[in-house]
Amino acid sequence: MTLLAATCPTPLGPLLLVSEADALIGAWFVGQRHFAPGLPSDLPEGDTAALRAARAWVEAYFAGKRPDPAAVPLAPRGTPFQRRVWALLREIPYGATVTYGDLARRLGSSARAVGGAVGRNPVSLIVPCHRVVGAGGALTGYAGGLDRKTALLRLEGILP
Repeated sequence: MTLLAATCPTPLGPLLLVSEADALIGAWFVGQRHFAPGLPSDLPEGDTAALRAARAWVEAYFAGKRPDPAAVPLAPRGTPFQRRVWALLREIPYGATVTYGDLARRLGSSARAVGGAVGRNPVSLIVPCHRVVGAGGALTGYAGGLDRKTALLRLEGILP
C-alpha cells in the first residue's frame, strides 16, 4: 500500500498526518516522542479522502467545535493490546478524563501496560490520549509533551 502524508498546522505546532489506502494511520505532533515509528522520513505528500477528513477534523477541533471522531477513517498500526487500549480511548467523551488505572481495570491489565499503549497512540488528538490522567487527576505523560496536554485539556474546558 502507498503511504501519503500531509502536514496540518495547529496552534500547538504542526501535525503530521499519514494515510494508507483510505484510512488514517497516524497523526503526530512533529518531533513528539514515538514520532512516526517505522515510517520513512521522506513520505510523499498526498491528498486522500482520509487526509482531508483528518485535516477538517483537526481544524474543527481547534476552532472549539466537537467534531465526530467517527468522521475520520482510522487504521492505526499496533499490537492487539494497543488496539484494545486505543479503542477505549475513543470512548472518552470530549471534556472528560479517565485514569490509567480506570483503563487498566477495564482491560484486566496493569496501569503501566496501559500507559505504554496510550503513549504509543499513533493517532493523536482524534484518538484522545490527552484525556488520560494519573491517579487523582494528576497530569502525567503525553508523547506530545505536557504543555500540549495542558493546552488540549484547557481547550476542552477540563482545566481552567
